[in-house]
Amino acid sequence: MFDFLSDYDDPSIWGAFWMTVKLTALSGVGSLVWGTLLAAMRVSPVPLMRGFGTAYVNIVRNIPLTVIILFTSLGLADTFGMTMGASDFKVQGFRLAVLGLVAYTAAFVCEAIRSGINTVPLGQAEAARAIGLSFSQTLSLIILPQAFRSVIGPLANVLIALTKNTTVAAAIGVAEAAFLMKEMIENEAQTLLIGAVFAFGFVVLTLPTGLILGWLSKRLAVKR
Repeated sequence: MFDFLSDYDDPSIWGAFWMTVKLTALSGVGSLVWGTLLAAMRVSPVPLMRGFGTAYVNIVRNIPLTVIILFTSLGLADTFGMTMGASDFKVQGFRLAVLGLVAYTAAFVCEAIRSGINTVPLGQAEAARAIGLSFSQTLSLIILPQAFRSVIGPLANVLIALTKNTTVAAAIGVAEAAFLMKEMIENEAQTLLIGAVFAFGFVVLTLPTGLILGWLSKRLAVKR
């Protein structure tokens, strides 16, 4: 029943899922960094920074991810000649896909972290200011450590969504799992079986993530 898999043996299938893992890992780290900075902007006392953070989140969250990914390829690469420091087309496509995923996912990371910031009692920030800490010191030393502990669950959901969203990278030719699945469906007459195989692969990638981060969320929950 699975004879068709022999035509797509390693490195094709494993390589495609490994590409999905790399897209998820790099985009996840980038989204966490950029999303944290956006969250800091959204609670900043500087109106210009608050305005930028608010506008970015509201605009990006309402643009389909496919449009953002295509813009990184057709807009940044083809129109503006941005190669992301890569001479190889495949490497360039991979880096542009990571850039698009980071730009999109960071908006959701920002809102998750901002919700965590709102759970920290206001009195702690006021006490920090009373002893002479600056906004950046208050945020990095007092607010964000507690905020991160309270939003591990929501961030896990964002990471799982990101794993599934990597399939959009196939639109610009990145050879991840969805790209290979499309190729196999075009070449084989077993659409349902191929879909089931790749669906199982994504369950294997996302289910442990949800379980581990869910356990970690309960373990590190802030007692109030």
